[in-house]
Amino acid sequence: MKKKELETYLKSWVASWSGNQPEKLLKYYGSKVVFQDPLNPKGLKGKKALSPYLTKLLAKNPNWKWEIKEIIPTKKGCTVKTQAVIPVKKKLVKVPCVDILELKGSKIVRNEVYFDRSKLK
Repeated sequence: MKKKELETYLKSWVASWSGNQPEKLLKYYGSKVVFQDPLNPKGLKGKKALSPYLTKLLAKNPNWKWEIKEIIPTKKGCTVKTQAVIPVKKKLVKVPCVDILELKGSKIVRNEVYFDRSKLK
């Protein structure tokens, strides 16, 4: 993808993380995606494994908001620095995050997510 096209794609992808619409978010992922985050350090393999996880995660966090801070294009996709604002108990917690994305066409085939969960307890 060209830089402007990548930016538009990523803004839409990040927006789909908010609002508890897992079917919308899952459309960005390829059928053989590998998804890794702090709760799944060994990774989830395939869209069938990712779907129930994202459905539960988004249902638990319907009011979190994500914002892109920086996009760094790479040979296979990009690195995206984001910030989430997550309601935790009676306060809003800002959590910086880094996603490493690999793309094939318009589908994410690898998504490694890195953030510090300690602020969410």
